[in-house]
Amino acid sequence: MKKITLLLSNILLLSVLLSCNNKKYTEVVDVPLPEVEQKAAIMGVPDDVKANDGSFQLEKLPYSYNALTPNISASTMENHYSKHYLTYTNNLNKAIAGTPLENLTIEEVLAKLDTSIPDIKNNAGGYYNHSLYFKCMGPKAGGQPQDTLAGAITKKFGSFENFSSAFKDEATKQFGSGWVWLIVDRSGSLQITSSQNQDNPLMRNALVPGKPILALDLWEHAYYLDYQYKRKNYVDAFFNVINWKKVGENYEETLKK
Repeated sequence: MKKITLLLSNILLLSVLLSCNNKKYTEVVDVPLPEVEQKAAIMGVPDDVKANDGSFQLEKLPYSYNALTPNISASTMENHYSKHYLTYTNNLNKAIAGTPLENLTIEEVLAKLDTSIPDIKNNAGGYYNHSLYFKCMGPKAGGQPQDTLAGAITKKFGSFENFSSAFKDEATKQFGSGWVWLIVDRSGSLQITSSQNQDNPLMRNALVPGKPILALDLWEHAYYLDYQYKRKNYVDAFFNVINWKKVGENYEETLKK
């Protein structure tokens, strides 16, 4: 072993001497990893993501991938929008091609689809659910709702704090993949409900039917890169990025119908 070590040392020394004689020097430099903003630039931008031709296209993401940091990272947003959401969109278009559902709105598709056909149900749900989820968030958001929605929440739950606790509790109780919703039920009242997988309150199998105005994605792809198994931390962080202005608009839209 000592002979081998000595031989390797001699070879290394010879290499250094030859490099010096040839006036060639090698410098090892530590290159830091790119910052979050640089990583987002490397990933590209949401507008570059296009679905295949079909009845439905991706809803435009109204902010950049890194706009929700530190609550939701650029890596999570890029993966969620350009991979998962895109896949649901392409698969939905493929599943309904040539069927009576092909020329309907997504709300009509959800109301009419046969929930025993998983290929259509899962992809239609995945498309609608993600479209709403992304629009319910935004940079420099959070806080509390205003105007009409604020009054409705206080009337139903007693206070925004009560609503927040109830919504987070529903998310904590959810087992496995699914969604938590704030909906307007058929009587016009606000309700908090949840659903498994990619089901939602617009489907005929909904436990609590109604029109969703706020959606929280509880699938692992929505939070695992940032929070691992700590789902509660993700749910808390979600409240820092809720775009209450948009949710309020969603609520007021239901009052017109």
